[in-house]
Amino acid sequence: MSSRLSRLSALSSSQSAVSSRTRRLAVHLAAALLAGGCGVAVQAQPAWPAAKPITLIVPFSAGGSVDVTARLIAQKLGERLKQSVVIENVAGAGGVIGMEKAAKAAPDGYTFVLGADSPAAIARLVNPVAVRYDTLKDLAPVGLVTTAPMVIVARPGLPANNLADVIRLAREKPGQLSYATSGVGTVLHLAMERVKDQSKTFMVHVPYRGGAQIVTDVIGNQVDLAVLISVTAAPHIHNKKLKAIALTDDQRLPSLPDVPTVAETAGFKGFDMVSWTGLFAPAQTPPAVVERLNRELGEVLRMDEVRAKLADGGAVAGKGSAAEFARFVQTESARYAAIVKAANIKE
Repeated sequence: MSSRLSRLSALSSSQSAVSSRTRRLAVHLAAALLAGGCGVAVQAQPAWPAAKPITLIVPFSAGGSVDVTARLIAQKLGERLKQSVVIENVAGAGGVIGMEKAAKAAPDGYTFVLGADSPAAIARLVNPVAVRYDTLKDLAPVGLVTTAPMVIVARPGLPANNLADVIRLAREKPGQLSYATSGVGTVLHLAMERVKDQSKTFMVHVPYRGGAQIVTDVIGNQVDLAVLISVTAAPHIHNKKLKAIALTDDQRLPSLPDVPTVAETAGFKGFDMVSWTGLFAPAQTPPAVVERLNRELGEVLRMDEVRAKLADGGAVAGKGSAAEFARFVQTESARYAAIVKAANIKE
C-alpha cells in the first residue's frame, strides 16, 4: 500500500509540473504574439481625429448659401482639430440625398453633414415614401450652426404696405392672391402657411426652384407675394423694387430696421420662424466625438471673423450644446408637423 501511494504521489507531482510548464508556455506565447514575435502586431488606434481626414457632406450644390457656410466652418474646424475637413457636395432632391448618405455612413467620427431645416426636419413629413431616414433616429445632432430670418415681400403694384393690409386683401379676395417660395415643403412655404392658418385666409402657393426667378417675377408683378431669405430680399427692398411686408423672426433686423416682424401684427403674438442649418453625425457616433466637435464648433462660431462673414450672408451664428441642439430639432420638427398637417402639404 505504501509503495502504491508513493507511485501515485510521484505521478501527481509529475502532472503538476507539466501543467505548470504548459501555463508558462502559454503566457510566453501570448506575450510573443502581443510583441509581434510571431508576425502579428497589435497597435493602438490613434485618438480622434488623427486617423484620417474628416468628410463634411453638404447636401446641396457648390456655391449656394449652405455650401458657403460649410466651407467657412470646415476651414476653421480643420485648423482647430489639426486635421483636414473635406467638403463633399451631394446634391439632389432638395438635400434629401446628401442627408441620407450621412445617415448611412459609418459612425466612426469621420463623416458629418451640414443639414438644413427642410431636408432635416420637413421633407419626411411631406414625402415619407421618398425620404428613407428619420433625422431624430438616424442622425446625432452636433450643434446649431446658423439661423436666418425670412421676409415676406410684395410686388410693387400690390395695394398693401404691411401684413395687416395683405390679410385684409386676402379676406376681400379669397384665393386671388398668390405667393411664391422656393418649393413645396420648404421652411419658406411652411412659414406662409402658418400665416394663412393664423389669419384664416386663403392664398395660392406658387412653388419655384430657386430665389432668383422668384425675385424677377415678383418685381415684374407676375406674383403678388413671396417669402425669401432676408439676405436675398434686402438689396431689392433697399432699392425699392420689392415691398417689405414683414419679417418672420421675433425681432427686427439691424439691416432692415423699418421692416416690422410678423409678431408685431395683431393676431400674431409670439410668431417666430427662421431658416436654420446644423451639424449632424451618423447615429451611434461616439458621444465623446460629438461633444468634442460641438465644443470646437462653438469656438469657431464665436470668432469675430466667422460671425461677420455669416452676417454678410444674412445669417446669425448658432450656439449651445449638442443636447440643446437636439431639443431645438425636436421642437422645430413638432412645429413643422403641425403646420404640414393643418395645411395638408404633400409632395
